[in-house]
This record gives sequence, structure tokens and C-alpha cells, in this order.
Amino acid sequence: MPERTVVVTAADYFQSYSVVGLLAVIGVLFVAVAFGAGRLLRPVVPTPEKLLTYECGVDPVGEGWAHTQVRYYVYAFLYVIFAVDSIFLFPWATVFAAGGYGATTLVEMFIFLGFLAVGLLYAYKKGVLTWA
Repeated sequence: MPERTVVVTAADYFQSYSVVGLLAVIGVLFVAVAFGAGRLLRPVVPTPEKLLTYECGVDPVGEGWAHTQVRYYVYAFLYVIFAVDSIFLFPWATVFAAGGYGATTLVEMFIFLGFLAVGLLYAYKKGVLTWA
């Protein structure tokens, strides 16, 4: 039986991109119409009280500059790293259950967990994990 060849033209190739582009244009138009309607329909009555800066309904006191300690960002960064890395455990579990991949995936996962352990040990040695 002879093999069939499929010929893909440039028009077929770019048709899928035209659908994505059309959806992007519709999305931008939807947002623009929503903002324009909001601008046309809202009441505009500026008063000196409305033009003041505020935070949570409280008048600001002092300067607008505040120092933030870096350690809070470090904790958030460590959480994101380990949360994203733990997401890789779920696909690993499904591949591990498949036949013929058991030993290979087990070794790869222990290498991956070793990298995580080294990163955790490094953060501990640097004193990042102490709350003080």
C-alpha cells in the first residue's frame, strides 16, 4: 500500500496563528470598551478630599518611604522554590508507575531531591532559616 504524503502549506500553518491573533485583538478591544464605558458613565466630581492620598481610609502620617526587611522576601522566595519543585513530584509519580521506567525515574528523583537538600542545607548554613 503506497504511503500518503501530507502537504502543509504556509496558509494552513498561519491559520492557527490567525485565530490566536484574532482572539488577542478581541480581548484588547473588550478591555478598551470596558474602560471607555467606565470613563463615560462614572461621575467626575473632584474635591480636595478626594485628591488626598490615603491608605485604608487613614490619612498618611510621616514620609512615604518605608524600609522593608529583606528576610521576608527570602522566606517567600524559598517557599516558591520548594513549592514549584514539589510540583515536579506529581509527574514523577505517574511516570514511576508506568512499566519499564521504575529504576531510572527513581534514580533521577533521588538526584533531584539531593539538589533540593543541598539548597536547603546551604540556606540553613547561611542562617536564612532563623527567624530573628
